[in-house]
Amino acid sequence: QVQLVESGGGLVQPGGSLRLSCALSGRIFSINAMGWYRQAPGKQRELVATITSGASTNYADSVKGRFTISRDNAKNTVYLQMNSLKPEDTAVYYCNADVLRTISARWGDYWGQGTQVTVSS
Repeated sequence: QVQLVESGGGLVQPGGSLRLSCALSGRIFSINAMGWYRQAPGKQRELVATITSGASTNYADSVKGRFTISRDNAKNTVYLQMNSLKPEDTAVYYCNADVLRTISARWGDYWGQGTQVTVSS
């Protein structure tokens, strides 16, 4: 199986910063795209940012210029640097990855358990 473990969430004041990490472990042959999604209370889960294996990135309009996604392929880890945080960024943030467990397997879509980010004064 493949596990995704997020860390780095917490409570921060508006204008502050947080860095989320998501480490993948288990039987992994290759990782394609990785990403971060978030879900606020009463709302649907939405894309925050994605990064391909070639390091191409994509961001939601609401976070462009404030958030930066990156990955360390040697560590099977994806990061989300969040700056200039706003109260509307408050949500549970989920890590996602497309993983090939073995060379003969199919690509699988895996999710972390989520980490809470609260932006409040």
